[in-house]
Formats: sequence, structure tokens, C-alpha cells
Amino acid sequence: MNFLNRLQPLGLLLLRIALGVIFLSHGYPKLVKSSADLQHMFMQHGLPAQFVYVAGVLETFGAGLLILGLFTRPAALLLSIEMGVAIWKMHSSGGILAVHLYEFPLALTAACFALAAVGAGVLSVDEGLLGSGGKNFRTPKRPKD
Repeated sequence: MNFLNRLQPLGLLLLRIALGVIFLSHGYPKLVKSSADLQHMFMQHGLPAQFVYVAGVLETFGAGLLILGLFTRPAALLLSIEMGVAIWKMHSSGGILAVHLYEFPLALTAACFALAAVGAGVLSVDEGLLGSGGKNFRTPKRPKD
């Protein structure tokens, strides 16, 4: 298990990059190609049409912050909340048992919440500049008896 502990920084880096690529690919089109159809879809689900741009900005810039590992905890928390709202407003039409309707945003919610709780890890700008990449939140080593 010690081998796996040494892979934790790489695992957090890969998680941040994967989430960043996903959020960037979903957020950027909302900013540059936002159409009346997309705004209408938001309105159909009870959200104001301008939330297309809010979601686009949050996903695009949040993705960049996750990839860099800069302000990772607040960015991941905001993205997790956004995905929770997306599940509630957009993907819950079939009820709680229709998991196939919201499994992808649920996975994104959980992954972002995990990053918000754990931090970016040592391979991040947070660690390099602020010294807060998550190492302060690891469990302390037990003293030898």
C-alpha cells in the first residue's frame, strides 16, 4: 500500500486534468456558441436564460483553475454545487431511481467534491505558490510507541 500512497500526487493531477478537460469541453461552447435553443432549454427547466453564460463562465474558468491546480478547493466546490443544481433541475425528471439520467453529472459532482475536500495535491500551483495543495489535510503520522 505504500506504493499507492506515493502515487497520490499523480492521481490528484490526473483527476484535475480529466475534470478540467470535461468542464472545458462543456463550458467553452456555452460561451462562444450560446444559441437561443440552449437558452430555451435552460428556461424549460426553470432556470433564467442568462444562466447559460453563468454556467459557461464557471465551467470554462473553473476548468482552467482545476488544470493549473490554482484555487482548486473553491473552484471544485463551485463546480460541485453547479453539477448538483444540474442534477436537480435538468436531470431528475425520471426520479431518483432513474440513475441513467444523471450518472455523469453525479460522477462529476462527487469528483469535484472530493477535490474540494482533499485539495489539489503537491503537483499544483496551490502547493508551489501558497503551500496549500492539500498536504496540510492529510492524516498525521502516528507516533511510534
